[in-house]
Amino acid sequence: MKQAVWRGAVALAVAGSVWASGALAGVVISGTRVVYKAEDREVTVKVNNPGKEPSLVQVWADSGNEKSVPDTADAPFLIMPPIFRVDPAKGQTLRLTFTGADLPKNHESVFWLNVLDVPPLPKASSEQRNFMQVAFRSRIKLFYRPAGLPGSSDEAADKLSWSLLPQAGGKGYMLRASSQAAYHVSLNRAVLLMGKHEYETDGGMVPPGGSKDFALKDVKLKPEGGLRLNYESINDYGAPVMHSVSLAP
Repeated sequence: MKQAVWRGAVALAVAGSVWASGALAGVVISGTRVVYKAEDREVTVKVNNPGKEPSLVQVWADSGNEKSVPDTADAPFLIMPPIFRVDPAKGQTLRLTFTGADLPKNHESVFWLNVLDVPPLPKASSEQRNFMQVAFRSRIKLFYRPAGLPGSSDEAADKLSWSLLPQAGGKGYMLRASSQAAYHVSLNRAVLLMGKHEYETDGGMVPPGGSKDFALKDVKLKPEGGLRLNYESINDYGAPVMHSVSLAP
């Protein structure tokens, strides 16, 4: 997940006059999630720059605050190197080490890995002196997985329990996904099949031993008869996995 952000105060020395850059982010993370198993001494993540310009990169981890910066990073991980330059067509390996924390032993914990990419300043011409320096932040899930958890993350996605429920205020219907597993389940989307009609939801993440509600678009009346639900989860390697279940009306 990549979003353009302004991080003038983020310890990257982007200061002085406000510069502007039309360049797009050049740094790419190899993967959409990181799984840190408790028995691992460290986990590595590769960052590549397929672009034609060098980038200055800063990395940190947070506990869920989308507005976090390195100074407020609160996740129990040491990431080395924290700041580095990546030349065009080159890469950098990040080393993540768990620093220790009182985390639950009976289910996964989720954090977020942030990679801030600051492209170089453009060469301003005499007719174009003012620019805004734009940094790009990529933010992916970082799961801490205790040893000895029952089952597997793949089984957790396959064994979700789904129910069709009315939304508050009579605003149609929603799907509720419930899990008894010890793993987080990330979903791209779910599609309710009712006769010739299809009703889709947005994605989201179902927590261990918890539930997540997904609003259905345009479903106003409770459907009759048998229903089919197709949903797409994301496995540990970032690949989509399709599932299909029958659903009681």
